[in-house]
Amino acid sequence: MAVDSTPVLKKCRALGIEPSVLGYDKKSKRRFARAGKKVSEYGTQMREKQKAKFIYGVLEKPFRNYYERADRMKGMTGENLMIMLESRLDNVVFRMNFARTRREARQIVDHKHVLVNGKCVNIPSYRVKAGDVIEIREKSKSLTRYKEIVEVTGGRLTPEWMDVDIDSLKGTVKALPTREQIDVPVNEMLIVELYSK
Repeated sequence: MAVDSTPVLKKCRALGIEPSVLGYDKKSKRRFARAGKKVSEYGTQMREKQKAKFIYGVLEKPFRNYYERADRMKGMTGENLMIMLESRLDNVVFRMNFARTRREARQIVDHKHVLVNGKCVNIPSYRVKAGDVIEIREKSKSLTRYKEIVEVTGGRLTPEWMDVDIDSLKGTVKALPTREQIDVPVNEMLIVELYSK
C-alpha cells in the first residue's frame, strides 16, 4: 500500500498549512525559503490540490476518482468534492475526536477498531451517510490508547453535523456537512479549474 511518508511539519510548511488543521500541536520554527517567489496560476491551483490531498491523506488516483464522481453529481463540483472527502470514515473518526490526527484515525479504522451501525468496517475511505452511528468497538474501549486520546482531544470542538458522546466513544452523523461547516483551508474552485483544463 502506498503511503506518503514526508515529515508532516515539513509538508505543512511547504503548503502553508497550520499543523493544527491536521491535529498536530507542534509548531515549526523554520521559515520557508520560497517567500517572495512569484507562483504561476497553474502552480497556485496545483498547490490547492496538494493541500487537499495532504490534509485528507488521499493519493493522486483516488483523489481524481473523487473529483470525477463529484463532477457527475448535482450541484457545485468543488463543494461535492469537499463533502465527499469530509465524509470519509477516517476523517469522521478524527472529527469525532476518537483520534489525535487523521493518520491515527486511518490506522484505528485499518485495525478494525471501528463499528459503523454495529458492523466492523476497516476501510478508511468508506463514505458515511446521514444517520450512521460510529463507535469504537467494545473490546478496544478499555485500551489505554483511547484514554490518552480522550485526554488530548477533550478540548476540541466537534462539528455541528455530528453528535458525539466522548465518554462512551460513540457518535452519530446527523447530516452530511455543508461547505460552510467544513473548516479546511482549501479553495476547491482552484482544484476544479485545474482538473477542467
